[in-house]
Amino acid sequence: MDQPFRFKQFTVHQDKTAMKVGTDGVLLGAWASIAHQPQTILDIGTGTGLIALQLAQRSDATLIDAVEIDHDAYEQCVQNFEASPWADRLFCYHASIQEYASEMEEEYDLIASNPPFFSSGTISNDPARNQARFDDALPLEHLLVCSLHLLSGDGRLAIIIPEDRELELLELAKKHEVYLVRRCRVQGNPNAPFKRCLLEFSFFEKELLEETLCLRNSDGSFSSEYIELVNPFYLDLSAS
Repeated sequence: MDQPFRFKQFTVHQDKTAMKVGTDGVLLGAWASIAHQPQTILDIGTGTGLIALQLAQRSDATLIDAVEIDHDAYEQCVQNFEASPWADRLFCYHASIQEYASEMEEEYDLIASNPPFFSSGTISNDPARNQARFDDALPLEHLLVCSLHLLSGDGRLAIIIPEDRELELLELAKKHEVYLVRRCRVQGNPNAPFKRCLLEFSFFEKELLEETLCLRNSDGSFSSEYIELVNPFYLDLSAS
């Protein structure tokens, strides 16, 4: 798993990071809306820089920033950015999002985050992996408040989250007066429960666009919807 992960237009080195390239990050990087032609993009908790790299490939944004609190992951992200075709547009900052939001005056047209997943659970022996997997260091409300502080008036905030955390995030969004405008529920196969939600928020209330995504067909093959979404990135879908 420490081997570089090669996509069609960029390579992600991951030997220094606790969290490796995974389906969740690829889904968010492929799904986040760029229809409003964002010129400034921020990836919060970037890890290897995967989502920022996907958005650099997909968009014409002139500035794509990323924030990462873990030092080793930050160095890996810088390495991946510098080796990419979009090195002149990609920048990574070593900071917590709370620090970054308090100091940065930039506003972003699109903010994306694949945040820490579990508020409780079994702690592993790897502190960096714990930091990436458990959200004690970055509660959902802190993530939302910092994101909204940095989001431009017409901007979009895109997040992937476990299905069982969706209601919590929606309640926080209501509290902070931001609206859900897109939602995609993700399941592994037609008989599996929905395990992930891709959510997109805006400061303006709009008709909610509802979607579902099934990753595999009943026979185990990848679904046409999943292939269409991620095909611009994967060299070999069997590697996903």
